[in-house]
Amino acid sequence: MTTTTSTILESITVPADHGRAIPDAATRETIGHAPVHDPAHLDTLVRRARSAQPAWAALGHEERSRVLNAIATEIEASAEELAVILSREQGKPLDGPNARFEIGAAAVWTRSAADIPLEPEVVVDDGGQRAEVHHDPLGVVAAIGPWNWPVMIAVWQIAPALRMGNTVVLKPSEYTPLSVLALAEVYNRHLPEGVLSVIVADRGIGSALTKHPDVDKIMFTGSTATGRRIVEASASNLARLTLELGGNDAGIVLPGADVAAIADDLFWGIFINTGQTCAALKRLYVHDSVYDEVVDALAERARTMPMGNGLVPGNVLGPLQNQQQFDIVSRLVEDARAAGGRVVAGGEPAPELGPLFYRATVVADVEDGTSLVDEEQFGPAIPVLRYHEVDDAVRRANASEQGLGASVWSADRDEALAVAKRLAAGTVWINKHGTLDPRVPFGGTKASGYGQEFGVAGLKAVAAPKVIAY
Repeated sequence: MTTTTSTILESITVPADHGRAIPDAATRETIGHAPVHDPAHLDTLVRRARSAQPAWAALGHEERSRVLNAIATEIEASAEELAVILSREQGKPLDGPNARFEIGAAAVWTRSAADIPLEPEVVVDDGGQRAEVHHDPLGVVAAIGPWNWPVMIAVWQIAPALRMGNTVVLKPSEYTPLSVLALAEVYNRHLPEGVLSVIVADRGIGSALTKHPDVDKIMFTGSTATGRRIVEASASNLARLTLELGGNDAGIVLPGADVAAIADDLFWGIFINTGQTCAALKRLYVHDSVYDEVVDALAERARTMPMGNGLVPGNVLGPLQNQQQFDIVSRLVEDARAAGGRVVAGGEPAPELGPLFYRATVVADVEDGTSLVDEEQFGPAIPVLRYHEVDDAVRRANASEQGLGASVWSADRDEALAVAKRLAAGTVWINKHGTLDPRVPFGGTKASGYGQEFGVAGLKAVAAPKVIAY
């Protein structure tokens, strides 16, 4: 088992009688104690952010970018320490596309936010007049993150906000505060006081943050239900919104697909982070001609992929992060079984590994209308649905109220492109699923939210456009 002494962990935790115990996701042993903040502390942090913002903005893009690049280097230097904290708290293993990968991505996205150019846009220049669009800071950004990719998603929120001259008050999920506190500790080695603060508290404080009169922008990643409440709350302060909400992503495997060629990418599109990913593949529609082959390929990988404590080398699947999510996955799989679904792999907890482990599960012969198909499972269970006509598969894939991502799997690129254009989702991948690039905009449609992150679009989303005409 990999271990490391963490000076970062020591610096961010508080004495037991002054904080809340945070459990190791795999063992449920206490990692440390997180601070518990109250409404008065929230007001103090927002006031400090408001006070610090003009000087931070006055540094200009070049200096702010220099600072962010220095932070990215600091993240890389602290990578193993951060990865161990993340692995223990969230549950994802160090190995595979998991904890070390997430910390590496945090550095990459920080650098990207620093380095992407954003010049004034000339929209009219006809000899008689000229009009330019500039992008000014908004002010104070409230960033509210989830527990599944707590470090990487925090960076998606704070790095572009800081680059554009805003200050940030960040609220992590109550399930994963230590990972985010550790990230902020590294960031704040290079930032002026008040530019980035973390409020650690329950959802009530999160609600107060979104309604705060001194908040100018809200960035939220989480459930659709919470997103709707944030929209209502923002009416009081007219804060701008970027909402990345739930996803029930569909994949369509077309006839003629080379199953051997796509099987590994298909598996990881579903089971990355043990299925606890907003843009993971959640419903898989497979043409009858390759249906059995796809089911068998996924089941074989599900049965043999190493699962266990994230600090043990070689494990690449971990536990569910919390009891609530474990119960949701268990319920949905049992509902699918009761509805006639054929469990070909998994379908049960793995108590010998720990209390929140659930075996990677493949359920065949299910239909639309089954809870496992219609609800976002956010865990290691995939329903595989049979279809005969591509038009029917597209209709069924688009039937969800959510539209975060989707994917098409085919040996024929032109055919895949034609189907991709018909799918209602913010991103449609071909022969892959959930792969993100800091240069490429990302966001959802329908009930999966609105606004975009990453790239130039992500910088503009945390800025106020201002037209200068002369």
